[in-house]
Amino acid sequence: MRLPFPYPSHFVPPRVSPIDTATLTCLNMRAFVVKEYAHPSKIPVTQDVPEPYLSKDQVLVDVYSAGMNFFDILQAQGKYQNQPPFPFILGTELAGKIAVNSPIPEGCPFKAGDRVFGAGQGAYAERIAVGWKALQPLPENMTFDQGAGLQVTWPTSYEALVGRAELKPGEWVLVTASAGGVGIAACQLAKALGARVIAAAGSQEKLDVSVKFGGADHAVNYTQENWQKKVLNITGGRGVDVIYDPVGMIRDCLKCIAWKGRALVVGFAGGEIEKLPLNLVLLKNISIVGIHWGAYLSKDVDRVPHVWKDLLELFASGRAKPVVYSEVWPLERAADGLGALEKRKTWGKAIVRIREDDGAKAKL
Repeated sequence: MRLPFPYPSHFVPPRVSPIDTATLTCLNMRAFVVKEYAHPSKIPVTQDVPEPYLSKDQVLVDVYSAGMNFFDILQAQGKYQNQPPFPFILGTELAGKIAVNSPIPEGCPFKAGDRVFGAGQGAYAERIAVGWKALQPLPENMTFDQGAGLQVTWPTSYEALVGRAELKPGEWVLVTASAGGVGIAACQLAKALGARVIAAAGSQEKLDVSVKFGGADHAVNYTQENWQKKVLNITGGRGVDVIYDPVGMIRDCLKCIAWKGRALVVGFAGGEIEKLPLNLVLLKNISIVGIHWGAYLSKDVDRVPHVWKDLLELFASGRAKPVVYSEVWPLERAADGLGALEKRKTWGKAIVRIREDDGAKAKL
């Protein structure tokens, strides 16, 4: 069964051109190639993958870091909503530099050597062919590791809170899986927007991370019985105005939602698609709202630059800061990183480092 996650579904893997075997050695690269469906732990890194072939409006990017996402695990096993044809390179989020040998399409604002971040199928590789419109300039005060986790998590969280839930200053927001990639971004953004944030996670370590790095005002452990009562106590009995849920636990959260509250369906990382009691939707006068950021480039393209403008301003001001997990995995151990992500051992953004950053350290 393929689960609908709110991540880009419009990317396709870079095409590979026929290569003369006599010149293959100078064009080889390392990549995490999926040749048949399997769990990532069963897939070794391929050492001799040809460089990707560029289509119109694409540039070649030297990948320095790539973001790991739960949907990568699903895609490797054939369980995601977007399945490229075999063989394909895993990974979507990336940060790197425009390659010195990259063509620059007409209208493209980038030049060789520019630091960029973005998304495209095939990020777990030394180089990737990606449409230049899917790239953004990487802020000077960010490392490649920080930039590799921006493209999916941050606009998803921002548009969910601002565009879909229409969050207002002073409102209460409950964020589940609050120490994860989208969760910790949602905590930071909700605080930056003037909301009061209650982080919800399954361990004290993750609750501490949510407060320290996410800026949450309060934290509750949703593995404890009747945790919703604690949320009601925190909010003075009224409940939360907005629920931000990437896990698939809207049903449980409805027990502590306020009158006219908005419940954001962000994903189903818990593995099951919920069935909701619609009588509660009626009785509490609430809204169930979805967010599928990956579809915006085809359904609401004019909204995309506005979201990025606001986000980049927040990063520049220091009101929002990408959070990278304490362990960063090299490409050869990408499967270990995905395994840690799958077992919910990580917090913030899990990153695979393709090559070392020769630039300055982040100032954020």
